[in-house]
Amino acid sequence: MLRPYQQRAIDHLYEWFKSNESGHPCLVLPTGAGKSHIIAAFVKHAVKSWPDTRVLMLTHVKELIEQNAEKMRQHWPNAPLGIYSASLNRRNIDQITFGGVQSLRSRAAQIGHVDLVIVDECHLISHKDEGAYRSLIADLAAINPRLRVIGLTATPFRLGHGYIHVGDDVLFNALVEPVSIEELINDGYLAPLRSKLTAVKLSTDGVHRRGGEFIESELQAAVNKPELNHGIVSEVIKRGADRKSWLFFCTGIEHAQAVTDELRQHGITAECVTGDTPQGQRADILKRFKRGEIRAVVNVAVLTTGFDAPNIDLIAMLRPTESPALYIQMVGRGLRLKEHCTDCLVLDFAGNVSKHGAIVAVAPPDQKQENPRLCPECDEILPPKAKHCYACGFEFPVVEREPTERKEKELYLRQDDIMGGEQEMFVSEVAWSLHKSRTSGKTTLKARYYGGIADEPIDHYLGVFDYDEKPFYQRKCRRFVSKYLEKSGVSLEWDGLNQFEGLPHILNALQNASHQPTAVTYKRNGKFNNVINIIWE
Repeated sequence: MLRPYQQRAIDHLYEWFKSNESGHPCLVLPTGAGKSHIIAAFVKHAVKSWPDTRVLMLTHVKELIEQNAEKMRQHWPNAPLGIYSASLNRRNIDQITFGGVQSLRSRAAQIGHVDLVIVDECHLISHKDEGAYRSLIADLAAINPRLRVIGLTATPFRLGHGYIHVGDDVLFNALVEPVSIEELINDGYLAPLRSKLTAVKLSTDGVHRRGGEFIESELQAAVNKPELNHGIVSEVIKRGADRKSWLFFCTGIEHAQAVTDELRQHGITAECVTGDTPQGQRADILKRFKRGEIRAVVNVAVLTTGFDAPNIDLIAMLRPTESPALYIQMVGRGLRLKEHCTDCLVLDFAGNVSKHGAIVAVAPPDQKQENPRLCPECDEILPPKAKHCYACGFEFPVVEREPTERKEKELYLRQDDIMGGEQEMFVSEVAWSLHKSRTSGKTTLKARYYGGIADEPIDHYLGVFDYDEKPFYQRKCRRFVSKYLEKSGVSLEWDGLNQFEGLPHILNALQNASHQPTAVTYKRNGKFNNVINIIWE
């Protein structure tokens, strides 16, 4: 049975296709959301509803082919399913085909008519009209001009380009984002990450870039030094004393082997996995790692996509990267729910959190991040305006200063809080009003939450009408207003209401509500505050 947000993702896809007679959407789902279950259920419904539908599921690694096909079998044991992958030694094409792009790139004629192409890890598709994916999709579209494509990714941007749906030659036309990392964590489907300021910091000074990313040979030479490896391993052992399952990301094979040797010299059971590791040996290492027989696995560009070890409770990033997608893929390995603890500790020796920001708000470069606060007692990286450390309980002193006086340097970092600096404010009063946008001319409901004397009011805008071009946003706003009124015993029916008569009616009900929330959680976004959740007594 699908989780509520998984069914919501399918509903949003159908709504997008209903509203768009042409074009291709990208479904953005956080790591750990269960995208293979979502797609399996979507494909099953599509094929059973339209029996002639033919589907091709593409990806770039055999592990994802196997995982996605397995989930399809779970949802539909008798599905007309084929697998085409040279690395799996399978070459079967059926009504629903799971395949590797390299194996199928020149076989459009053999595949024949396809109605729907689904691409896993679609951020790898070139934003230019080139490459294996674009070539195969173009050949299939020549056979069926009405072909539609659905992309799947947790990271909808490409290094050196930006968002994958923005640009002249891009394949995708829109992003469909049915659920956020924050929602999955709040609802208990994912585990939160924690980040600490590390004593050892790897430097990329003098390392050149090629194609927007660091040159691997130069990067490895810069960071693979005995004194650095010794310091990093010593710090991981100290920080991770109560952690059982460690995953390291390194810059190259020599770097990974050196770190593995250093771990072993400290008495840690550790193994190294790289692209050169034989498949049988790799499978055995990962099986033992998941069983808890190996405490640390050190890898190079292998254990990002297609790898799932839920009990990982410590991630050590020793690989600096310019790619926001790679950053999310690395730390995303720690988001799964664990059997033995509630979170995953991220030790960022590479400065990736500082460069790319919180995982809940990663975007293409050139967006400024607000500096977080550092606990002087335990080095926990905290939201910018945190008043106490939620790790050790340290209370930050209230410092009276002139408006122009600089903030105390020892309390602030350049590195960002990896979970995005979500903050909470107790609500003393809520003021409801109507707000007309100067840019769009549209009228929304506006809630202003007041806290204490020193708290900045938090504004919350809700477009419940005249947002037909954004049905997901409008529906979300309406759900919020309905829930708010329900707390005061008011049931609101949206059918028959319109902007001119409905808005004053709804505003009056909100202004006279007998109950108001006790707290609001929000996240800073530039000069604005985004409301995440409201909390009732």
